[in-house]
Amino acid sequence: MSYETIITAQDGPAFVITLNRPQRRNAVSIQMMEEIMSAAHAAEAESSVRAVIITGSIECFSAGADLNDAIKVKSAAQGLEYFQRWHRLTGTLENLGKPVIAAIEGFCFTGGCEMALACDIRVAGEGASFAITSSRIGTVAGAGGTQRLPRIVGIAKGLELMFSAEPINAAEAYRIGLINRLVPSGKALDEAKSMVAVYEQRAPLSLAFIKRAVHRGMQMDLTSALDFETLLVTTIYGTADKQEGISAFLQKRQAHFKGS
Repeated sequence: MSYETIITAQDGPAFVITLNRPQRRNAVSIQMMEEIMSAAHAAEAESSVRAVIITGSIECFSAGADLNDAIKVKSAAQGLEYFQRWHRLTGTLENLGKPVIAAIEGFCFTGGCEMALACDIRVAGEGASFAITSSRIGTVAGAGGTQRLPRIVGIAKGLELMFSAEPINAAEAYRIGLINRLVPSGKALDEAKSMVAVYEQRAPLSLAFIKRAVHRGMQMDLTSALDFETLLVTTIYGTADKQEGISAFLQKRQAHFKGS
């Protein structure tokens, strides 16, 4: 499928979505949201794809939401419609049945940062910087930033970052747990692909169920989450991949998973 605001390519088991609005520093427009969701669902349906990578340019992952869209929002009803679009985007990434990795270089600000927070894993080059700058323009992060950021870095640190609206560098982002891996500048995409190469050797249903167990379970009390985990694990014990995985381990051979 042809897109106007993103570029897609499959590289082995990795499906790469590259944000492609260089003239707007990859600001996330309504059109880009729709195209990312379309591409993500296409990747999910392709059995040879084991994970999705979202990346930008060397200079900029994304500077945030496209303010040309945001300035048109002048009522509560329009705001609800606009931010429901954002939540559909972040929900798509968070609920996708395959791992989603953000490979980040350069600016990763506000809406772009919120989109990255909805990914399962974040890898960044040393030149990357991160911020949620909503308080600078009299707004509040509305694409999940007030909820996902504190869940990842802790309440106090999340509040500090959103109160100040000041950027932090990649080293600090790594220190506080905002990103999973810190690599030399220009190497974030390569690192993300190397991670997907590992995932290719793992059972697809295991990855999907792990993702669901963690994301849903973190929204429950512990007892309910353990019940949910038990439901998922008993379900996966009835799959062919479970039989193949255990048999391969006992026979000391490489497992060949089929996602069934």
